[in-house]
Amino acid sequence: MNYTYLDCLSALGVGGAHPGGLQLTKELLSKEKIDETKLILDAGCGTGQTSAYIAERYQCQVTALDSNKIMLDKARKRFSSIQLPIKVKEGSTEKLPFEERMFDMILSESVICFTDICLTISEFKRVLKQNGVLIATEMVLEKSLAEKDLKTIVDFYGVTQLLTEKEWHNLLQKAGFTQVNVEKFKLQLAKNEVQNATDFSLSENIDENIFEILEQHEYFTTKYKDILGFRVFRCCI
Repeated sequence: MNYTYLDCLSALGVGGAHPGGLQLTKELLSKEKIDETKLILDAGCGTGQTSAYIAERYQCQVTALDSNKIMLDKARKRFSSIQLPIKVKEGSTEKLPFEERMFDMILSESVICFTDICLTISEFKRVLKQNGVLIATEMVLEKSLAEKDLKTIVDFYGVTQLLTEKEWHNLLQKAGFTQVNVEKFKLQLAKNEVQNATDFSLSENIDENIFEILEQHEYFTTKYKDILGFRVFRCCI
């Protein structure tokens, strides 16, 4: 069976798979005005690590959405084990199962690039309240790359395309976000990273091919470390 990179993440139940992990998420959210009245959507929630942190830290209403049933099952188990009243929803970011202007904030951590980018951005804007905030952490192309290498990366990760910072910025503005701020972070290994970073919720009887995909990911991470970066886009309507 041919597994994808996303199959690998779901089988291993990787939490905080996005660049910077939970440590960066905490840093970004600490700058926002969040209280118990806020409605927050964790779009592409995975195993629910971020959703659980937000609900515990800020005591606000969190909705966790993902299209992957395996990930959602693991998220539900996480929330149940620590008795968090987080709403779990199966659905696609390209057609969100929510009414217009529902959320004060949307958090999207390395999600949009795996979808039809324009559709997802448009849907995020639709379900955000006026003055709502989208915080998106996304892969960016730092330098030009040969077509062969581009295809290799796109095919392996299953992303729809690789965009530069400027291309991301332009698409977000075109979708109607009037204020788009971009931040570049340098990843550093903090002493307390063990408590902040990736956790795993392993499926039973994992195929050894899954681990080969993980090794390939680590290889690409090293090979293209100066080519593939990431940015945090903070967008307001």
